[in-house]
Amino acid sequence: MSKKYTVTAALIYANGPIHIGHLAGCYVPADIYVRYLRAKGANVAFVSGTDEHGVPITIRAKKEGITPQEVVDKYYTQIKQSFADFGISFDVYSRTSLPVHHSTSQEFFKTIYDKDGFVEETSEQYYDEVAQQFLADRYIVGTCPVCANPNAYGDQCERCGTALSPMELKEPHSTLSGSKPVLKSTKNWYLPLDKMQPDVEKYVGSHTEWKTNVFGQCQSWLKEGLRPRAMTRDLDWGIKVPLADTDGKVLYVWFEAPIGYISATKDWLIQQNGTDAGWESWWKKSDNEETKLIHFIGKDNIVFHCIIFPATLMAMGGEYLLPDNVPANEFMNLEGDKISTSRNWAVWLHEYLEELPDKQDVLRYVLTANAPETKDSEFTWKDFQTRNNSELVAIYGNFVNRAVVLTHKYCNGSVPALGELTDFDRETLASLAELPVKIGDSLENYRFREGLALLMDLARLGNKYLAETQPWQVIKTDAERVNTIMHIALQIAANLAIVSEPFLPFTAEKLRNQLSLSHQQWAEAGRRDLLAEGQAVGEAFLLFEKIEDSVIEKQVQKLHDAKKMNELATKSVPELKPTVQFDDFAKLDLRIGTILEAERVPKSDKLLKFLVDDGFEKRTILSGIAKHFSPEEMIGRQVTFIANLAPRKIMGQESNGMILMAEDRDGSLSLLQPHKEVWSGASIS
Repeated sequence: MSKKYTVTAALIYANGPIHIGHLAGCYVPADIYVRYLRAKGANVAFVSGTDEHGVPITIRAKKEGITPQEVVDKYYTQIKQSFADFGISFDVYSRTSLPVHHSTSQEFFKTIYDKDGFVEETSEQYYDEVAQQFLADRYIVGTCPVCANPNAYGDQCERCGTALSPMELKEPHSTLSGSKPVLKSTKNWYLPLDKMQPDVEKYVGSHTEWKTNVFGQCQSWLKEGLRPRAMTRDLDWGIKVPLADTDGKVLYVWFEAPIGYISATKDWLIQQNGTDAGWESWWKKSDNEETKLIHFIGKDNIVFHCIIFPATLMAMGGEYLLPDNVPANEFMNLEGDKISTSRNWAVWLHEYLEELPDKQDVLRYVLTANAPETKDSEFTWKDFQTRNNSELVAIYGNFVNRAVVLTHKYCNGSVPALGELTDFDRETLASLAELPVKIGDSLENYRFREGLALLMDLARLGNKYLAETQPWQVIKTDAERVNTIMHIALQIAANLAIVSEPFLPFTAEKLRNQLSLSHQQWAEAGRRDLLAEGQAVGEAFLLFEKIEDSVIEKQVQKLHDAKKMNELATKSVPELKPTVQFDDFAKLDLRIGTILEAERVPKSDKLLKFLVDDGFEKRTILSGIAKHFSPEEMIGRQVTFIANLAPRKIMGQESNGMILMAEDRDGSLSLLQPHKEVWSGASIS
């Protein structure tokens, strides 16, 4: 029985760019796993794409002032290109706006409907009377009943991860208008998860090998008891419900989005062959071959992939494959704070690729070494620099560079003959044979951090071998022994190229080319004869380069600048003060004055003292603007001031008036000046 693998990576909303949290959560581990399977010679379909019907799409469209279709077209193109440039090796990167997805999703719904698999119910749901529309779960925000997060969504609290319904939120409000929603009757079709719970429990219970965070979250849901979940929504943007008299209703995004993996498989085959024939072999059970379905996701999508999508497949009948494993990761934080797209606190992949070109593998390495496999982890730019300089440069790159340089120095740039082996040689070769097996075992069991650490152990093995055999000393007395040393060192480097392919594909390709090594299968790893005697070795070059402090400082500053700009952009205009009568306003005497002299007030870092020509006389005015303006730049300026403000003493000096300023979002002050010079004492009316 042959084995095939259908491997999926989460369908991300096409409402913004990819950031490192997405990469660490599922895309890098999925790509490592798929590259490993291919290296083993397995038949793999690696599918993903953009989810283009979620409420976040319509929210982004409203924010940018464009249509939802324009939003998804823009971000699909950007996301697909970023993944390609980063080396994520999808067989297909599809999208849920394609006709093949619409038709596939509607077929699923109609099949389940015809099997009486849905329960039709009229219920009260939240409605925004101002916006005049029913509110999808993500259009409702309120206080989480579990952790008291005031910004929990109607379907899930992103702080504590609890799945919610809008009715559970405290103090709910509409994100469309800000108003408090009201309840209004509407008809929808529900998947009866309560009745399906025994089958779901049996399925989940058969996978005790799942990661503890995944299995535990599923058990928690099952313990609470599954409830029917609506598979349709009252929205305009989405896939239309394929039933009569259902205008204004679309398929629930978490019903149709996972079906996107199936429609993506069809899309892949259509692109290859012009027809989707054969898609069933990747998604349905067969007596002729075994196919494993693996979902790579982040922890916020566990319930949908482990309970709701399997339940949907069950409702279709018994022919569909259920996920064999769902190795979900936890969240990755950034510089001591949670990654937040709304606050612009993120490292965006497309910007990283522009600013740090040819360093895809450095980021892959750091994200894997810090992968949030069992608990939340953190990315810092300092750690990024340290791992690059102290590990990739000093261990991996150093070994390969030394092996190649010494080969050119002592062996005419080609693989020398293998002579008599010492006990240390045999011990090293034994370790060389063992490490690829251990790395493979780690990857088979989704322990990617462990596999990467073992990969670095192979590079350390090479460094240790050269350090202890010291060919630069032995060459003085025994050239044949040096040939053996360099032969073994080069075989270690060749093995490093094979086992690096899943983790560091760009580096692996460079190393293969340098060693004139063909693209070997994983089964070849551990061998001592990958390189033939006399085989040419390319000139030495650096696989990794040291990253300087200035590069890191620039990235950290960029983060803080982006966060500050976002805070300023979201800063609201101060509320209006209480209404005053015209007679009260008319009492103020606003005039234009010219500053004749300016100086700092001793013992104050805020105050400046001005001598102002008010048209009648010269008056002294003190103003707390020293942090925004220097005395020198104020001399000769015309300013707006209150001329009839009662005098008052400030730090022992009398001030006769108040200079008026406008405060910007960032706290900076601007002078209120006439657009052209006027006479001093001019009245403002």
